[in-house]
Amino acid sequence: MSKARTLATSVGGAAITIFISMFVVFAGLAAAPGDPVNLILPRDAPLEQRAEMREMLGLNDPLFLRFFHWLWSALQGDFGRSLIRKQQVADMIVARVPTSALLIAMAALLIIVFGIGLGMLGGLSPKWRSQVSALIGLGLAIPNFVAAGFLVIIFSVMLGWFPTYGAGDGFSDRIWHLTLPAIALAISSAAYVAQLSSAAIAQESEREFVYTSIGRGVPRSRIILVHVMRNSAMPVLTASGIAVAGLVAGTVIVEKAFAVSGLGQLLVESVMAKDYPVVQAISLIVVVTFVAIMTIIDLLQVAMDPRERGGS
Repeated sequence: MSKARTLATSVGGAAITIFISMFVVFAGLAAAPGDPVNLILPRDAPLEQRAEMREMLGLNDPLFLRFFHWLWSALQGDFGRSLIRKQQVADMIVARVPTSALLIAMAALLIIVFGIGLGMLGGLSPKWRSQVSALIGLGLAIPNFVAAGFLVIIFSVMLGWFPTYGAGDGFSDRIWHLTLPAIALAISSAAYVAQLSSAAIAQESEREFVYTSIGRGVPRSRIILVHVMRNSAMPVLTASGIAVAGLVAGTVIVEKAFAVSGLGQLLVESVMAKDYPVVQAISLIVVVTFVAIMTIIDLLQVAMDPRERGGS
């Protein structure tokens, strides 16, 4: 399969996935109990006024037509107005994207450093393998919201090292405020990366060619870097990509727990208030980001694997 065809197939598959996912979200919100008109007009509003509002919102149109109208507007950057806050949804999202992006970037850095680092330690050192496995099991068993609670109690309440809520003002203050949320967001994902990395590296380090190279006097550092790490790079890359992509959805819980004014907290508030335009817009961002990251991972796998490039 040629590179152009591979790229076209990946991008086309990603576009179809996004389209189907967003239609499911749109249809689910449309089928949810409640009438959006009630969020705009008082319940005792005249029937004529309510009918005009339904017509203005397009609620009388077929579901597919409403979805295509919304999607076409969203592609042009118009997500409509919030039913509750009476603001442009795009403005609300733009104001919160930097906070969520910084939180995800910090958590991703922690996942890559500690996940791959622990994976290398457990995969290359049989002496530390059992301890690393126990630590990985503990990390996998701790949900994000539980980790958030423990981190607040220990490092905020007891030690007073970090603030308990908020996103801070200014870059350095924001880093300080988002440290605990980033750790809470990264713990389980870092453990997942460490688990798969450790297994992949351990499997490669026990290959016959490794023992043959050692017998020939090849330096161990060269064997690890040139052979073991390179051969285990694909599963490690895949695990890291999945973990980082999952952070986009994980921010919902962590931002709510730490009262961080990001997209995750806005999504929770909008779902509770049935503010459908905001929910649809944030859902689109989450889906597009997740699918984009997974598509990039697929393309990197093709680029790294000669068998994939050859279409075998």
